[in-house]
Amino acid sequence: MTSAMTGAVAVVSDDGDAPTISAWTLVGLGGFLVGSVVMGIVIGWFVDDLAGTSPLGILIGVGVGVVVAVVGSCLRIASYLRR
Repeated sequence: MTSAMTGAVAVVSDDGDAPTISAWTLVGLGGFLVGSVVMGIVIGWFVDDLAGTSPLGILIGVGVGVVVAVVGSCLRIASYLRR
């Protein structure tokens, strides 16, 4: 018996193996990590451009982007582990 989950995230076989994660799920997680940090940088850059606070906005943007990336990744991984 084989059970496939939505979006081809995991496949469980009847021999009790742990679910396996697909390559596209990992690509999506990597894209989320990169996208979060890049969006933080871009938003920080625009804030710096508007306010004239050159490195401060980018630094805050990187920090917020990293926090969003870590929290979002932990939530995605936790939801996978609960399956």
